[in-house]
Amino acid sequence: MSNILIISGRPTLGHNLNTILTFLGESSTAIAFEQAVSTLKSHPVFDAVLIDALDMELAGELCDKFPQQPFILVDSKDANFTSGANRVGAVDEAVTYPLLTQMLHRCQEHRRMQPNRNTTPQNKTKLFRSLVGKSNQIQNVRHLIEQVAPTDANVLILGESGTGKEVIARNVHYLSKRGTNPFIPVNCGAIPGELLESELFGHEKGAFTGAIGARKGRFELAEGGTLFLDEIGDMPLQMQVKLLRVLQERTYERVGGMKPIRCDVRVVAATHRNLEEMIEQGRFREDLYYRLNVFPIDSPALRERHEDIPLLLQELVSRMERENAQIKFTENAMKSLMEHSWAGNVRELSNLVERLMILYPNQLIDVGDLPHKYRHLDVDDYEPDYPEELLEREALNALFSADADSEDDSFDENTTSTELPPEGINLKEYISEMEVSLISQALEQQDWVVARSAEVLGMRRTTLVEKMRKYDISKA
Repeated sequence: MSNILIISGRPTLGHNLNTILTFLGESSTAIAFEQAVSTLKSHPVFDAVLIDALDMELAGELCDKFPQQPFILVDSKDANFTSGANRVGAVDEAVTYPLLTQMLHRCQEHRRMQPNRNTTPQNKTKLFRSLVGKSNQIQNVRHLIEQVAPTDANVLILGESGTGKEVIARNVHYLSKRGTNPFIPVNCGAIPGELLESELFGHEKGAFTGAIGARKGRFELAEGGTLFLDEIGDMPLQMQVKLLRVLQERTYERVGGMKPIRCDVRVVAATHRNLEEMIEQGRFREDLYYRLNVFPIDSPALRERHEDIPLLLQELVSRMERENAQIKFTENAMKSLMEHSWAGNVRELSNLVERLMILYPNQLIDVGDLPHKYRHLDVDDYEPDYPEELLEREALNALFSADADSEDDSFDENTTSTELPPEGINLKEYISEMEVSLISQALEQQDWVVARSAEVLGMRRTTLVEKMRKYDISKA
């Protein structure tokens, strides 16, 4: 079944709404007024129901009959329609994309925030950061990759951490004639200086304590392919000399070995450091810098290409898709993310997408769903106002469920007995008395501070104020 229902007495309007929702990637079905009640009765709660304002009487009847179902009124002339608990909003017949996504997000929030409604996030997530975008900066990077990939020139990739320097290196490798051969990455900053020589060039048996056998180095493993030297700026000076010799002579020796080994390896290096400043400070060899810097590629920071964020989000979501679980973003959420400075660049964006997919699988993300540091737009929070009978029903379910699960049958004067007396009870009065008792106890415990009392009772402050007014509860 479709996840969005359109109820309309005008076939043209139903068809237009169906077309718009299909364009948004939503599955929808349009039905006539006569089929509305039977369809809603026979189907679990829809993600949203768009109802034509042509029959306002039916619209009001459906909203009252199906309180758990969120409704959007289309082509409404009645401003009072949006005052109901499950009437999340109204749109004109000429529907705009930002307004419709905002209304769909409200429908989603109405369902998600209903009492006793839980979502189970998927656990398996696959991370991948790709080189996508339409900005001039990223188009220039792709052009440079296409130009240098067919050659054997050494490439130096410069840019901040998290901008995707390894992604650029892999693209250079896979688009080259070495693409079917190994791509071997080495993080020069993660390996201690005394071990880096053995890691790169390998060692012979007995070359040092613990060398119980001969071992191939990364140069040997990358034969015929590409060696990616990440964070080359962290390489010790003594290793820089040995690397320069390999780049010049195309030969190397294993640690403890005497036999020169020829190598056919393309070297791609990357760093987030300013190598020219390091040369002036004597921490990086100038001759090695010019050997590596044959073809430099600058990896742009994400804050310099905000227009790429929508495409990056789409790519990251599709790459992280877990068992058909995806997320989408409202127009406001997208604008807010485009206002962020992104100190962690694409890696930070990738981590955010992963977090949101865990928290809100298969949902529409709005500004309020983003962590606080990513909220750069002022939007009104939406809090559904559920019917009193729905809240009471959930409270009863929770109460009797707790009694059924309890293993302690001993009497406690602070608890209320749920044993039905022989003469019976007035359930509504019983629930009201219990509610008055618990509210009064909470207010006494919290010195009549309403905000703290509401927190103890697990309800909103405005709800508690309404109940205090309903039961005439006051400190006096």
